[in-house]
Amino acid sequence: MNVSFYIAKRYLLSKKSHNAINVISGISVCGVALATLALICTLSVFNGFRDLVADFFTAFDPELKVSVASGKVFNPADQKIQSLCNLSEVAVFSEVLEETAMIQYKDRQTMVVIKGVEDNFEQLAPIDSILYGKGSTTLRDEVADYAIPGVDLVAMLNSGVRFLEPLIVYAPKRGSKVNLTNPSNSFITERLFSSGLVFAVNQAKYDASYILTSIEFARQLFQYDKEVSSISLRLKNGVDERQAKKKIQQLLGDEFIVQDRYEQQLDTFRIMEVEKLISYLFLTFILVIACFNVIGSLSMLIIDKKEDVITLRNLGADDKLITRIFLFEGRFITLFGAIIGLVLGLAFCYVQQTFGLLSLGGGSAEGFVVDAYPVSVHIGDVILVFITVLLVGFLSVWYPVRYLSKRLL
Repeated sequence: MNVSFYIAKRYLLSKKSHNAINVISGISVCGVALATLALICTLSVFNGFRDLVADFFTAFDPELKVSVASGKVFNPADQKIQSLCNLSEVAVFSEVLEETAMIQYKDRQTMVVIKGVEDNFEQLAPIDSILYGKGSTTLRDEVADYAIPGVDLVAMLNSGVRFLEPLIVYAPKRGSKVNLTNPSNSFITERLFSSGLVFAVNQAKYDASYILTSIEFARQLFQYDKEVSSISLRLKNGVDERQAKKKIQQLLGDEFIVQDRYEQQLDTFRIMEVEKLISYLFLTFILVIACFNVIGSLSMLIIDKKEDVITLRNLGADDKLITRIFLFEGRFITLFGAIIGLVLGLAFCYVQQTFGLLSLGGGSAEGFVVDAYPVSVHIGDVILVFITVLLVGFLSVWYPVRYLSKRLL
């Protein structure tokens, strides 16, 4: 067994001549453990919120979205696009046309995004989980075109879920200038009737500005023949999404962009990642401060073991061996603190995930989507925290131990 390792282990576990040293060592372990626990819990809560938001988007966004690299619309009759239908990985192929328009209900007006979809849009994502009301998902029949608006948009227009009067939709005529003498001639006007349903994604981006309707209505309103703004795809069960996305991108080339759900909401998830990174850096700084307790503990231990060091020198120990003893001592404190913090952090996350001890305040009654802080433990974060604690702890004691060993011994 390594001599310095063995002596350091004995120093850690044995009783010191001054009880204060044992107390300081215990405080050092607790400080590292608390910093580790805070890192695990904080990163897991950020993961929980990220997964929660991803679940909301999952019910509205397609698994894969194909859009043109330049411009707004493209012809779905393109040979490359049609070849997607024949891919073994694709289960559902659906055309989508999105454009901005203005809607009016009685005396209220606002700008919205008209999302025209095909009849198979229900097969793309579990949209039934975000639909509310009593009605049909049929968006077009022989009589009229129907709308499924966002819940916040309904509140903004004060129309109610089943509005009695139709929504008046205005869109500028393509390729024409606004006639200042008679502006109404520069717009196309259409009507959308109530389907008896609204959707609630719990994201203002959609709930306050989107209206689902038929793609035929969207083409008629925006004066397109067959053009679409995107193609929505759902993959077959068991198909690897990354591999399928890579294959589709290679098939379509640089003219088209293939996005998964996270890339479709890149801004939202990027903000969450930045917040998570800032929290990680802030808590790592707190960990560095906690490691000063380890340095203080080692300083007291070096002073306490002066006589032992003299004995070791008489037995032939050199300066490197003596320095390694106290380096191992500091690393033991960091390692034990990291292990204890990881165990407590994972236990706390499990309890929070199972019982929801820490609530968000008033829960759903106060407008929150969930009652308690969501938690999701990722193995990558656990490994990152463990490596961070060990790295910070080991580096923080390296120079002080070498310096104190020369000064005090």
